Amino acid sequence: MREEQQPMNIPDHAYLHEHGIPHEHGHTHSHTQTRAVVNRLARAIGHLERVKAMVEEGRDCSEVLVQLSAVRSALNNTGKVILKDHLEHCIVDAMETRDRAAIDELNRAIEQFVK
Repeated sequence: MREEQQPMNIPDHAYLHEHGIPHEHGHTHSHTQTRAVVNRLARAIGHLERVKAMVEEGRDCSEVLVQLSAVRSALNNTGKVILKDHLEHCIVDAMETRDRAAIDELNRAIEQFVK
């Protein structure tokens, strides 16, 4: 049970997502790739933990750099899955409802992602 609970008449954010209830930007967050993204992130986290262990063990810097490159690639590919899913669901909905704020928000997120 969470320490901080919502008032009885206001459902929490997870409940809104779980039940496909529109909120914030007026669209649902029913992404089809959620499980794939979670799995990819779990693998990337495990890989990054192994890289940390390599550093702690004093492994060769070249090996560590190669493994860090693999982690970066895994994260970038995860970002691509998220972006594609977002475009196919949220942005399509934003276009249909003329929600310019959602498109502006995506543009800002892309700018940060590709830095």
